[in-house]
Amino acid sequence: MTNPPTGRLFRVGEKHDLVLTRTFRAHAEDVWASVTESERTARWFGRWEGEAAPGRTIKIQMAYEEEQPWMEARVEACEPPMRLAVSTTDVNGVWRMEFLLSEVDGVTELKFVHHLQTVEGVGDIGPGWEYYLDMLVASRAGTPLPEFDSYYPSMKPHFEGLVEGLAEG
Repeated sequence: MTNPPTGRLFRVGEKHDLVLTRTFRAHAEDVWASVTESERTARWFGRWEGEAAPGRTIKIQMAYEEEQPWMEARVEACEPPMRLAVSTTDVNGVWRMEFLLSEVDGVTELKFVHHLQTVEGVGDIGPGWEYYLDMLVASRAGTPLPEFDSYYPSMKPHFEGLVEGLAEG
């Protein structure tokens, strides 16, 4: 059974942030390694190659997408073990994302933030991020990886409702 969606949408000036969280019984350094070390990102998202440093571009192979395509990601900020900011560019434009980690008493919260240019398509984007973050959870726990069909289209109404809630608020 897939967990319920965690995604929330916040207005930030003229733009919006899509925020999803996961909690781990682990130190921030260990969770950080899961989102920054190629052999560990390969378990839930895809392996990467290149020199990862602020201002540098790396190549990531999307291991769980059809045909396992490569994409480029620019490292905008890297502040171990608390903040990683990256951006990618594709046919839909620029995608700006951050991983923000905070630890209290050996429990780390990972906050994933997708800085949206527009809320158009959030119903399609949000379920994908839920899927990938649950892939991270499963890869760390050594449990079976989830199936994307458990996320999309069933979670689409949740994310579309977030947009509607902004319009009403």
